[in-house]
Amino acid sequence: MQAQPSTRPRRSYLLPSFVALIVAAGGYSLWHMRASESSQIAAKGDSLTPAVPVQTTLAEQRDVPVYLTGIGHVQAFNTVTIKTRVDGQLQKVAFTEGQDVKAGDLLAQIDPRPYRAALDQAMAKKVQDEALLANARLDLQRYINLTKNDMGASRQQLDTQKAQVAQLEAQIRGDQALIENAQTQLGYTSITSPIDGEIGIRLVDQGNIVHASDTTGLVVVTQIHPISVIFTLPENQLDTLKTAMKSGPVTIHAMSRDGKQALADGKLAVLDNLIDQTTGTLRLKGIFLNQDGILWPGEFVSIRLLARTQPEAIIIPSTALQRGPEGYYVYAVKPDQTVEIRPLDIGQIANGVAIVNAGLHLGEPVVTAGQYRLAPGVRVEARTTQASR
Repeated sequence: MQAQPSTRPRRSYLLPSFVALIVAAGGYSLWHMRASESSQIAAKGDSLTPAVPVQTTLAEQRDVPVYLTGIGHVQAFNTVTIKTRVDGQLQKVAFTEGQDVKAGDLLAQIDPRPYRAALDQAMAKKVQDEALLANARLDLQRYINLTKNDMGASRQQLDTQKAQVAQLEAQIRGDQALIENAQTQLGYTSITSPIDGEIGIRLVDQGNIVHASDTTGLVVVTQIHPISVIFTLPENQLDTLKTAMKSGPVTIHAMSRDGKQALADGKLAVLDNLIDQTTGTLRLKGIFLNQDGILWPGEFVSIRLLARTQPEAIIIPSTALQRGPEGYYVYAVKPDQTVEIRPLDIGQIANGVAIVNAGLHLGEPVVTAGQYRLAPGVRVEARTTQASR
């Protein structure tokens, strides 16, 4: 009778495998449960993260003046260096430094005595020659009468006397010219202001001998009412300038050098007739009434020239703008109160307002304060303000 094989060794192998399978299944269930709990906790934590408080404003639409800006310097409308036209001692200084003067006001007096004596001499010479002329005319008449009556006067004597009279008449005309020149020289001893303006610092003191050939003057008078400003703009603005000038007088605004303080309003007077090839700029001249004297010769100012008005422009506060490697952008607030980065095409930025050429629509909210805590997708708590006017 053949013996049956035993099954005990096979059962001894199956039991450990079955136990290992049960342990592995339990471990996976436990890991899955904990992972699910962790994701739920994370999701719950995200929903509890506080929103970042920011200030926002809505993109607006309105007509916006477009300006061209440049740097310039103030120049006196007229500048005159007062010089003497005759030699002599500076007898009197009739002005005070810093004084406002009118055209014709006496500024200085040169010793007039030598020039008055020259005038008296010229006048005396004329009187002398007039007396000689009167006598020569009487003699001429005598010769004419004698010649008519054939009483011994020759034709030669008559012609000689006529020449003598003509010579004396010419001499008197010369005497009159000398008198007028002497009067002019005497008038030059009283030095007056040729323009309305303001007196500068005195360059020569009273009592000095001055000469018409002196290179330095007595004082400088500058006209500052009105006053002019010479400024430059890039040559690529030429077409814009010409278009603005065809529309009528062009308004310009003088600002402080940092552009923060408005100083005066004026009009564009001159566009230079050539472009500076070295700098690629246009030179322009503006005129300001300057009644309050706020503009001063030599002062550097920033000039804003009103080129045109852009109708229905989309605008946002300039504080909303951020600068990145590819240009300007803003944080735009989406309907779910999260933010996104929005690249923009920006036009003029002036007076705290930026013109948006592209990238934003009317009524879209943008962040104007608190951007340093933001990143794409971050939730925000918005407090809306209005764009600057």
